[in-house]
Amino acid sequence: MSIENAIKDVISESLESGMIERLVAENLEKGINKSLENLLGSYGDVTKIIEGKIKDVMVKQLEGYDFSEYLVKLDCVLTEILKETSFDNKKILGNFKELMAETEIPKVVKLSGIFKEFNKFVAEKVDTSELEVNFDDGPSYELVNTTMTVEYEEKPSWSSSNFQYAKVIFECEEDENINFFISISKFMEYPWSLSVAIDSSIESLRYLDDLKIYLLKIKQSGAKIEIDSEYLEDEVSPEEEPEATYE
Repeated sequence: MSIENAIKDVISESLESGMIERLVAENLEKGINKSLENLLGSYGDVTKIIEGKIKDVMVKQLEGYDFSEYLVKLDCVLTEILKETSFDNKKILGNFKELMAETEIPKVVKLSGIFKEFNKFVAEKVDTSELEVNFDDGPSYELVNTTMTVEYEEKPSWSSSNFQYAKVIFECEEDENINFFISISKFMEYPWSLSVAIDSSIESLRYLDDLKIYLLKIKQSGAKIEIDSEYLEDEVSPEEEPEATYE
């Protein structure tokens, strides 16, 4: 038998057995699947269109949704948790709640305003064990003296840096343990900004006092710092009341 006749016989048998139709069908199915995969896959045209439509709808829905009720619910939940938890966890949750509160921080914060917050902190935290007690209008501790001083960092004569740095030092004469400073910096003629680093991780929330929470809010808000005064002083009345045994 010639080669040509052998080929004809194979083709005839294949046609009669339906093999050709099956192979065509299988490859056609593969082709369709591949095309659909390209259209509907991660980078497919149809997928991109669907994602675009979903985003359009979701963004419009979320933009017009009032989430204030959930903030109220969060506040209630945290309040309930605070009633039934340990002191350390209360401190963590209390500070978290304060950070989440919608306290408006102005775009520009004056140093005199930060000094007022420092004085509030001193009134609450100052050590009164060595303070004298006045009895003129009922027993009360003597006033304590606080100051705020701005110290500019001098650049070396050879430095060509356009940055300027300064320390703002807050001190209480009667209790040096609560003294602290913040760092501020500026670029050329741009406003000053707070550059103090405050750890706001969950582990550190228990150690943050009200003053650090306030400074952290300033830092997070991106507020600028205005040096409205380079030196301030004040007298602060401690909040703690002397015991009745004092005479």
